[in-house]
Amino acid sequence: MDDALSAEAAMVQERPGRLREFWFYFRENRGAVIGLWIFAVFAFLALFGPWVAPHDATEQFRAATLQPPAWQEGGTWTHILGTDPLGRDMLSRLIVGARYSFFVGVVVVSIAATGGIIIGLIAGFAPKWVDSIIMRVMDIVLAFPSLLLALVLVAILGPSLTNAMIAIAIVLQPHYVRLTRASVLSERQKDYVTSARVAGAGIFRLMFVTVLPNCLAPIIVQAALSFSTAILDAAALGFLGMGAQPPTPEWGTMLAEAREFILRAWWVVTFPGVAILVTVLAINLMGDGLRDALDPKLKRS
Repeated sequence: MDDALSAEAAMVQERPGRLREFWFYFRENRGAVIGLWIFAVFAFLALFGPWVAPHDATEQFRAATLQPPAWQEGGTWTHILGTDPLGRDMLSRLIVGARYSFFVGVVVVSIAATGGIIIGLIAGFAPKWVDSIIMRVMDIVLAFPSLLLALVLVAILGPSLTNAMIAIAIVLQPHYVRLTRASVLSERQKDYVTSARVAGAGIFRLMFVTVLPNCLAPIIVQAALSFSTAILDAAALGFLGMGAQPPTPEWGTMLAEAREFILRAWWVVTFPGVAILVTVLAINLMGDGLRDALDPKLKRS
């Protein structure tokens, strides 16, 4: 009884210890901490954007079309970042647009990671001929330029934000397959897997309970980097008219609607571009910090 209580207490102490160790290595990367704070603001706007935005994202102020960022007469702020060609408030559209970009990142990473992990586990445990077939299919997908392949898939499925997310997830999936398979092949040779197999563990228990938890560190880093890639690809598809459709305040679609006004109204292009740049850069910096904190080879004594 005492031994069981001692073991349980040790596990409770070990978990906070691991979190402290993770945070210790993560915060050594100042850029990663800055990226984490920016990502937290981005997530907050994604969750509460419609309530934080000063105006409705689709409301049109016909008397204030292409108004530059400035004070209104009378000394009160009305359109802090100006308005677009239809008189819609730029700040409100950027804030609400964060929700769409965050939604794209979450859905794309969830679909790509789930499918990629399952296929990678199958490839890692399957006979060699099955593994070869799976990896050749992944190689074919990776042989195409990612944005071009996404464009083709959206053209087949039809232009919409949902179809854009499906296309981007398919394009990103091979990265998870290759990463998971490589981690599985490395872990399969270790003693704890052999012990579990000798103890009678079934194939599914070996895959999802024994091996998978020890492969998660590089997958988590890849998920963070894929999150930014998904946002960037969704913005690119929206800019090309194959992603979210107007009047959806998605950042890429906002750029597409404003491209003919680049010389007349710099703010309608600059602010959505800066939003994409800052968000993607912050997530990439956070991904670097996750890599430093989760990869034992990069930890300094």
